[in-house]
Amino acid sequence: MAKQRGKTKYFDYSLLVIILFLVCFGLVMVYSTSYYSGMRLTKPDPAFYLKKQIKSTAIGMVAFVFCIFFDYRFYYKLAPFIYGGAILSILLILTPLGVEINHAKRWINVGFGTIQPAEICKLAVIICVSSYVIYVGKAIDKWRNLFATGFITIIPTAMILFITKNLSSAIIVFGIGFVIYFVAAKRYWPFAAMAVVGVAAVVAFMLYIHYYVDPVTAGVEIDQQTGFRMMRILAWRHPEEYASSKGYQTLQALYALGSGGFFGKGLGQSIQKLGFIPEAQNDMIFSVVCEELGLFGGICLILLFVMMIWRFVVIALHSPDMFGFLLVVGVTAHIAIQVILNIAVVTNVIPNTGITLPFISYGGTSVMFLLAEMGIVLNVSRHIKYRHD
Repeated sequence: MAKQRGKTKYFDYSLLVIILFLVCFGLVMVYSTSYYSGMRLTKPDPAFYLKKQIKSTAIGMVAFVFCIFFDYRFYYKLAPFIYGGAILSILLILTPLGVEINHAKRWINVGFGTIQPAEICKLAVIICVSSYVIYVGKAIDKWRNLFATGFITIIPTAMILFITKNLSSAIIVFGIGFVIYFVAAKRYWPFAAMAVVGVAAVVAFMLYIHYYVDPVTAGVEIDQQTGFRMMRILAWRHPEEYASSKGYQTLQALYALGSGGFFGKGLGQSIQKLGFIPEAQNDMIFSVVCEELGLFGGICLILLFVMMIWRFVVIALHSPDMFGFLLVVGVTAHIAIQVILNIAVVTNVIPNTGITLPFISYGGTSVMFLLAEMGIVLNVSRHIKYRHD
């Protein structure tokens, strides 16, 4: 009797294990990097930041499980509402609900805590740009659709930049929309032209700084009106010249990277987190990982992210439809951009932008929406079917 061929549903357990490991490792590192800061609070509590992160992670796990079983194809119909909600959340910062933390007004009060609208926008752009590409179909290469896709991306990008003054999140939101459209488009010359213009602009800007702004190379005095972003660029070029101001955090992070050696000082044994690196549990947490676990630990963490992105690619290539493919591409772009930029900042390859390391850095809203995105990717994987004998 001949064997019957059938189809079996797929689920990416490898990705699930990587996600859970990164979440658990992130909680360990948040405690390791923040217990000293917790002890310096008005009411000393070494687990203060850990408790808050666990609370956010628990909410994120609920969203994670829900998104795993919620059919991703429904996001197509919900896209306008999700986008509108994201835009509204940014506008709420301008109301009494807006919350200022560390001289930055980027959060809104939701009763049980605060939420950062920029994180909502990242997920919203993934869903909305993907939905629009599916809506226009083969006409995606027409100029009007290029501008429409850009409009969908640029509106939240500009609002994040000018309302919340959050350049790093604005870069990520724009990058997500750009990557989704780049993958979906059939012609690439507009992107090549944008790349040439972008590189030329960066080169021109850096030459201008070198010859006319930088006190070290141009021999001029710092203008008292120089903006904080320009000061960050100057501190990036010569961190030792700004060791007591804008270059302090970068130098301390580099000391942490260098002092860890290959195998590190041991978990919890970092010296730089003891008040030297400001708020070490945030965007500079990778430097503490390398100090405590060494270059070996840092490389292992990077490889985990590489494995995660590889699983994303596998799921995207085998997704049952174009919408699922684009959703996974958007999540891949989000994780890849954020990881690359964070590590580049910590190693002083680019100026300090305040970008957190996904799953590892302290940040409640970030981990909640990251877990929701992971749930969406795993839901796409659940709809993959493979043949068997």
